[in-house]
Amino acid sequence: MKEISSCQVIELVEKLCIDANCYLNKDIEQELSKRFDSEESLLGKSVIGTIIENAKIAREEQIPICQDTGMAVFFVELGTNAHFTGNLEEAINEGVRRGYKKGYLRNSVVRDPVDRVNTKDNTPAVIHYSITSGDKIKITIAPKGFGSENMSALAMLTPSDGIEGIKKFIVGTVSKAGGNPCPPVIVGVGIGGTMEKCALLSKKALLRPVGFFNENEFWRGVEKELLEKINSLGIGPAGFGGKTTALSVSIETFPTHIAGLPVAVNIGCHATRHAEGTL
Repeated sequence: MKEISSCQVIELVEKLCIDANCYLNKDIEQELSKRFDSEESLLGKSVIGTIIENAKIAREEQIPICQDTGMAVFFVELGTNAHFTGNLEEAINEGVRRGYKKGYLRNSVVRDPVDRVNTKDNTPAVIHYSITSGDKIKITIAPKGFGSENMSALAMLTPSDGIEGIKKFIVGTVSKAGGNPCPPVIVGVGIGGTMEKCALLSKKALLRPVGFFNENEFWRGVEKELLEKINSLGIGPAGFGGKTTALSVSIETFPTHIAGLPVAVNIGCHATRHAEGTL
């Protein structure tokens, strides 16, 4: 049985908060470079170039990629042979407090959806747990800004809507979002399960590296088709026009009820951030 302390978790979470917000993931940066070369719109090409330069400055100066440093969302994998000493949830939230303060990251969380009083430390975090084998705790942070989160959507389709209904909803959601989520976007899609399960799948789908398609041949084909359709919308970088509206489409699926077809689209901006660490 491996012992993992509160202090270890706090220190890791503090670091992940800063890393995720200041360092653009390499897969996204590489894809942006490819799209810079292929983008035909001069204004669109200029926007992509500015995004790449912004990421370079953020990395070198260790400052946030974006002023919206997001609500802290975590995916925590708990090994059955790992023994945590203390309160894991409290440790994660303390790590968020320290990380957002140390990194000079904006506090964007309000204590209640209606009274809107800021908690002033970006807590509480949204934490999703899963149980795995082994003696480790893997923590992944995916800070989510609400320029993109507000453009996300969920639909309880019927089985008769089928694959064409799914495609129509996904493309329609991105089209409706337009330039609001700071394109080029990353499109996470969850299909199946229940209302909350497909939403969670869509969020997890954003963690998949850009350029990696679904292992299932059918869904891989759907992802590629949707990416082409979305990029033909003409929204372009920052909504100024062009053929680079999305960098990737990632679909995750789960078995569902005979009477339902839940679909969720979680849109990530060009700085879809995430960082991970293991104890």
